[in-house]
Amino acid sequence: MTAQQTHSFEFFPPRTPEGSQKLQSVWGELAVLRPKFFSVTFGAGGSTREGTLATVKALCADGHEVAPHLSCVGASRESVRELLAAYRDMGITRLVALRGDLPSGAGLGGAGSWRHASDLVAFIRSETGRAFHIEVAAYPEFHPQSRSPKEDMAAFARKVKEGADSAITQFFFNPDAYFRFVADVRALGVSIPIVPGIMPITNYMQLRGFAEKSAIEMPRWIDERLRAFGDDTASIRAFGLDVVTALCERLLDGGAPGLHFYTMNQAASCKEIWRRLRLSGTPAGSD
Repeated sequence: MTAQQTHSFEFFPPRTPEGSQKLQSVWGELAVLRPKFFSVTFGAGGSTREGTLATVKALCADGHEVAPHLSCVGASRESVRELLAAYRDMGITRLVALRGDLPSGAGLGGAGSWRHASDLVAFIRSETGRAFHIEVAAYPEFHPQSRSPKEDMAAFARKVKEGADSAITQFFFNPDAYFRFVADVRALGVSIPIVPGIMPITNYMQLRGFAEKSAIEMPRWIDERLRAFGDDTASIRAFGLDVVTALCERLLDGGAPGLHFYTMNQAASCKEIWRRLRLSGTPAGSD
């Protein structure tokens, strides 16, 4: 692994004591791989705010670099200001700033103080200067609510203009979509690292649901093979490992600056993909 590559793992905050205990075991397994950071999601409309904060605290107490998610949806300036202060007190130096998803059934009136992630990035910079490294989202197959690819890339460029340092993409299975997106935003003058988001394949119906919700194209050959396995979870996992490892190899060989794994609070598939890719720990001082 080169010094320019940044690898990371994402968790969602558990809702039960049993889930919290399991997640602690998971991050222990993944920590030995020496990723650059762990990120922790923020539920629709801030629905997991307390869980996010508790998970971030636990990871920090265990000595790990953490990047909490912050969302526009359902957030007020004061609530975000409080979180920023709390994270600075905890020694957090990295954030993931997102527009976020509205809770089911909520209209735009529940969007909070900001409608766009670029506005949240601008607020964080105005409140804290350069105290945080700010990650933002990127959509190689374009945001499902964007009116056009041109509009989506312009929205991404605004986030960078307001102060984003790097980006993590939504998951995808078509590497050409990633490389085309990177080339197009580079033509707009965007130079920040854009790290591909990687979703291990372990559960076909869950994956299909995520893809449909986010308008992510699942190539027909992958979809048909997974569907044909039915309830054969071992075959789904084996096939998924081959597909996702090949995707990661193509991305890294093509110059991707790292990988961000959507773990779904599971360690096994991420560890096996990491092993197959022969990745090592993040070099000291790299970013």
